Amino acid sequence: MYLHALATAVPDASYTQAECWDIARQSGVRDRLKKRSMLILQSILRGEHGIERRHFALPNIAGVFDLTSDELNAAFRQAAPRLAGRALTRALEQAGLRASELDALLVCTCTGYLCPGVSSYVAESLGLRANAHLQDLVGLGCGAAIPMLRAASHILAAEPDARVACIAVEVCSAAFYLDDDPGVIISACLFGDGAAASIWRGSPHGLPLRAFDFQTTHVPEHRDKLRFEQRDGKLRNLLHRTVPELAAEAVGRLWRERGPRPVARVVSHAGGRDVLEALAPVVAPHSLDASARVLRDQGNMSSPSVLFALEETLKAESPNGTGDFWLVTFGAGFSAHSCRFGTG
Repeated sequence: MYLHALATAVPDASYTQAECWDIARQSGVRDRLKKRSMLILQSILRGEHGIERRHFALPNIAGVFDLTSDELNAAFRQAAPRLAGRALTRALEQAGLRASELDALLVCTCTGYLCPGVSSYVAESLGLRANAHLQDLVGLGCGAAIPMLRAASHILAAEPDARVACIAVEVCSAAFYLDDDPGVIISACLFGDGAAASIWRGSPHGLPLRAFDFQTTHVPEHRDKLRFEQRDGKLRNLLHRTVPELAAEAVGRLWRERGPRPVARVVSHAGGRDVLEALAPVVAPHSLDASARVLRDQGNMSSPSVLFALEETLKAESPNGTGDFWLVTFGAGFSAHSCRFGTG
């Protein structure tokens, strides 16, 4: 399938990590955390950990840890469709299409649950046709963008003339949880909100950029090292200290099985500074600079992050026939996913 547009969106409100520390220090967070936990929070938010700024959709970020589960879900219901719609509107403008011309809309997310899904709200607000195919992918975590694209490729294999939109949207601030577990504290310091929308067809447009050769790997014995659990009705992120090594191992497995076609660039989900450092020797000599820039400017946005990195990479160059872009994501499961992006 061929890319016709790619656009991203983040909430208007943004905060430096130092500002996040000031908010936490002045809020009621200190009353619920042990002194050691506050020191960890300060060390991450005031230190050099690869993130300078994050964007949050929730209007009162200072009180986010005091919201009930119902309030968090209501915030997700309001923010996720709005952010997803903003990204898709920009992608439609790039492609020269109206929303009513879309034949299918796929949305992936893991930071909230709606039934019907986010796709229903976006379809209504942007004006998709009543007979457009809507599909929501949930529960795939940070790695979801590539499985979503793979699902879109199946639609286009059956209907090559279809116009298919894909949106990865996460409102991580609606899934913030805080206690004295180091992994939970680190999660609160890493994640930000964002959305990435892309439009695909079975035929090329302009520069013929094609997504193909989808691969995946699952390591369920490490499921509890990285996943959401529910605590008092809220999403609580389990983040084990071994995640960087697990990500490198899973990505390495896909990298070794990538086939003989040359690779010009590696475009990865960022994860975090330690994750990128663990991935670097796996994909050497390829640079992960685009992913590092996304992490610096937006934090870890979960599923949209790899598409932000792809957009960043495409600003500098496009696949030119001498080598493909190799996209890779990883996350809950433990799972990892890859695909190629090229002109061949």
